[in-house]
This record gives sequence, structure tokens and C-alpha cells, in this order.
Amino acid sequence: MTDPLGIDPGFWAGRRVLLTGHTGFKGAWLSLWLLQLGAQVHGLALPPEGDESLYKSLALEERFPRRLISRLVDVRDAAAVGAAVQAAQPEVVLHLAAQALVRRGYADPVGTWATNTIGSLHLLEALKHLQHPCAVVMVTTDKVYENREWVHGYRETDRLGGHDPYSASKAGAELAIASWRRSFCGHGPHQVSQLAIATARAGNVIGGGDWADHRVVPDAMRACAASTALPLRSPEATRPWQHVLEPLGGYLMLAEALHRDPDTFAEAWNFGPALESNRRVAELVDALHRHWPGHWVDASDPAHPHEAGLLHLAIDKAVGRLGWHPRWGFAATVARTACWYRQVYEGASPLACCQADLEAYRAG
Repeated sequence: MTDPLGIDPGFWAGRRVLLTGHTGFKGAWLSLWLLQLGAQVHGLALPPEGDESLYKSLALEERFPRRLISRLVDVRDAAAVGAAVQAAQPEVVLHLAAQALVRRGYADPVGTWATNTIGSLHLLEALKHLQHPCAVVMVTTDKVYENREWVHGYRETDRLGGHDPYSASKAGAELAIASWRRSFCGHGPHQVSQLAIATARAGNVIGGGDWADHRVVPDAMRACAASTALPLRSPEATRPWQHVLEPLGGYLMLAEALHRDPDTFAEAWNFGPALESNRRVAELVDALHRHWPGHWVDASDPAHPHEAGLLHLAIDKAVGRLGWHPRWGFAATVARTACWYRQVYEGASPLACCQADLEAYRAG
């Protein structure tokens, strides 16, 4: 029986799930959700970064020693990825492993392309050798589209592009995955029939536990905690802000749909917020400060590397065909995010705060 979100706990109970990028921000949240659903989670990722890592603070390996198996693997290492896939024998794959920072992409463009594009192909090549059906959700980003600064949302059929190395590498991953699916999924002599592969493109996710440098929410929360001014590089840039749980729920629903009907759902899907959540960076920070007082200063720099100014996703397809829809508007998303950080800074358990958010989200 499905829950209010449309997710079937019975589908996930005992199911072998390979989750790449499980030590990251989104990966830690998804690990917790999958474990609560009863899944057998096989994680594949680099070690968690920084002392403030959400994954480390949740201590999921210690809490679920028999149901979370963590393997520290770089997706650029094809042999190691292959060995991990063979050990896990997954029935579902949720591929979140990525170099996900725009500024880091400028500093290391080759490594970014190798991780995001070639690493995705390493995973697909390893999955070829499975002998049982497997639903595969490959996560990219809303930044895969050729950004024309349109006021309307990009649809899954719009042209791919990407100006900066991160965005372009994710667009490259979309092309590579689509090509791999057309070439190697099927019943021909050079094809495999057990894989159903979709890609998922999410908006700008926020929520408790993101501690990355040069991201507006963790930077804002650090500034609030330290009572210092937050410098905003692009206060007028507009983004589709959504709570991290929104796309994660979409990924779970998409995996279930792929398992039921691989021919219908093996394609690209957008998971973004409602239009009212498309807000300027300055509006987001002002909203955060209503829950944790602080202040910001305009630090716009014309020499700063290019980032998109206006971005929005059309989500009609996921709403109409998957039955997925955003549940938390902008105000609820900001409130949950700011309160998570403030409570943790004041001594609350990150796990308890995540569990409270997840319970509230699943309840609707």
C-alpha cells in the first residue's frame, strides 16, 4: 500500500539498492529515507568531506550495520565500480555520485567531466553484467539545459547545453546516458534486456545538513551563527528553490515506475518546485533571516565566473504521468531549512532533526 506521497514501502522493504554518492548531502538524506523504508542499501562514494558532514553526523553505518554497506569508491575507477556492482547485485540503482559544485568545476574541469560523464558510463557498463531486472535512476541537474534566460520552464525535450564545466558535464552525461540506453538496452545480440534507465533533473535543493563551501544556504547559516555579514555574489540571480526531500521522493517514485513499466518510464524527468518558489537569491536569504536574524551585503563581482541568471523547470510530465508533485512551498521549505540549522547549532541532534523533517514531509 502506498503512503500519502505515492511511495510503496512494500516495494522497498528488503530490496537491494545501490546508492552512489551516499556520503554527500542528498545521498545522506536518501540513505536515511531508504533505511526507514526497509531497503538493503549498498553505498558507493568518496569519503564524506569536512568535519561537518551530514553523513558522518547521522552515523547510519553504526545505526544500521546490517542494512547499510558502504564502499569508498571513485566512479572514475571503472574496475572498482564493477566490483562494487557485482558485490551489491542491485535491483534498484540511484546514481547521485557527482562533482556537484559550479566553482569547483572551474578549478578542475577535467576531473568534473571525468566524474560526471565518464563516471556515469562506468556505472552503466558495470550494470551490463547483471542477470536480473534492475531499475536505474541517473541523477543530473536542472542546469543541463541550454540556458536562454527564459521566464518559462525548460521541458525535458528542450535543447541541452551548459556554459560552465559542471553544467556542461551534466549535459554530457545526459547525452551519454541516452546514447548508451538506445545502443545497449534491448533484445539485440549486443544489447541487454534487464536494465530500465531514466535520468532525473532536479532544481536547486536546500535543506538541513548541506555544509558545502560557496553555497548560499550553508554560507548564510554559518554567518547567522557567527553574527557576521553574508557576502552575496549574485543577489539578483533567480533559482528554483526546493527542499531536498522533494526530488528524492521523485527519484523513489520514478524507480518504482521503472520497475513496473520499463518501456514507458525509461526517459528524462524534471523534478522542480512550483513557480512561486522561483526566487532571487536575495529573497531566499531575506526569508532565511526571518527565522534566524542576520544580514547580507552585495558582493557582486563582474569578474566572477559565469553562472545562469534565470532558471526554471517545467514539471508537467512528472505531475501528470508519475503523480509526483511538490508538497512544500517556498515558505515551508525555507522555514524547515533555517530551523534545522538553528536547532543543530543550538545542540540538537542532526538525526532527530532529519527524522522530524522526513516524518512531516511524508505525512504531507
